[in-house]
Amino acid sequence: MNAHILSYEPTDAVELVRMWRESFEHGVGITDPNPIEGQLAYFLNDVVPSTTTRVVKQDKVIVAFLASTPDSVTQLYVRVQNIGQGIGRRLMALAKAESRGSLWLYTFAQNSHARRFYEHQGFVEVERESANTYQLEAIKYGWRS
Repeated sequence: MNAHILSYEPTDAVELVRMWRESFEHGVGITDPNPIEGQLAYFLNDVVPSTTTRVVKQDKVIVAFLASTPDSVTQLYVRVQNIGQGIGRRLMALAKAESRGSLWLYTFAQNSHARRFYEHQGFVEVERESANTYQLEAIKYGWRS
């Protein structure tokens, strides 16, 4: 596998958001009713300024991305065709290495693949809530080194 973790560049935005949308819809099992332009604006105006954002490229194609802080993983998505190749593990290892010894993140309860992944990475369920755009149950996970 020829996948490289790189710093996010503004030219990655549109391709990244399309991959993010596809991965999200696959994992949660819904079609996102929101315009993709709104997701792009959210990514550019909220995610990028408040996180360290990285992409994984394989043969010049974005196959994953991580947006994290020393305290949280705000986004971690892998292209559907690349799930199970260890890319998510590499990104999570990077987030853990750059953390302050603990991290938190959210995922939707119905995303069983993501839940298993996070639990295998040592995250434990902290709480559940349903106050989100999609009116889906969300799980907050925590990890400590």
